[in-house]
Amino acid sequence: MSASKIRCEITGGIARITLADAANHNAVDRTATRELREAAVQCEVTPGLRCVLLAAEGRTFSVGGDLREFLREKARVRAHVREMTIDFHAAIGILQRIAVPVVAALNGTAAGGGASLVCMTDFALASRSSKINFAYTRSGLTPDGGATYFLPRLVGMQRAFDILATNPTLSASEAQALGIIARVVEDADYPQAVEALVAQLAAMPGDAVGSLKLLLRASPQNSLAQQLELEGSSIAALAESPATLATLEAFLAKRRD
Repeated sequence: MSASKIRCEITGGIARITLADAANHNAVDRTATRELREAAVQCEVTPGLRCVLLAAEGRTFSVGGDLREFLREKARVRAHVREMTIDFHAAIGILQRIAVPVVAALNGTAAGGGASLVCMTDFALASRSSKINFAYTRSGLTPDGGATYFLPRLVGMQRAFDILATNPTLSASEAQALGIIARVVEDADYPQAVEALVAQLAAMPGDAVGSLKLLLRASPQNSLAQQLELEGSSIAALAESPATLATLEAFLAKRRD
């Protein structure tokens, strides 16, 4: 994919979506949102995809929306921002729907829309020095990128209001304690930890991890009875797949040895 702000490379079943505008602190502008949607579509239509890694170049994951561009477009800023959110939210919707895990690799600061991107992923891994600040209301704006959907589900409604309204800067450890970040590693170990995690998820047998993602994403909207039915259908479908049967046979053969 040829792009100027977002790079998407897919090899060996792993899609790497990279925020690649380090000179501008990976600000989310009109071009970036369009290219992020294009990258998400590329992931959606690629057969054999096993994992998506969302990462960033430079020392900042993303400062969020490009406020300078907002001001440059102030004569039509409402339409401009709406156009951005349509593409931004389309990308997030696709990455939520596809049956493969989406991993955020956070190294640096994630603010505004960058923080929303971290929250929407299935697994966020951060370096110890990373930070998160949503920052929307400080600029007189309300959140986008699903922040008001994902954050309450991660931390609870009152805590989400506190974070989104008062804009504290959360260290990686604080974000992990709140449930926004799954795993924090030392800065020196960060590159190897990211690659090890992505390789581990991509190597899991069959479609188990992708199906797990869809089960977890459906859970908040379902009753217990609905979720149990979904679980029953999922495990039964996976049990008859050739990949699962081969995995079970290999596991039992190893135990007999």
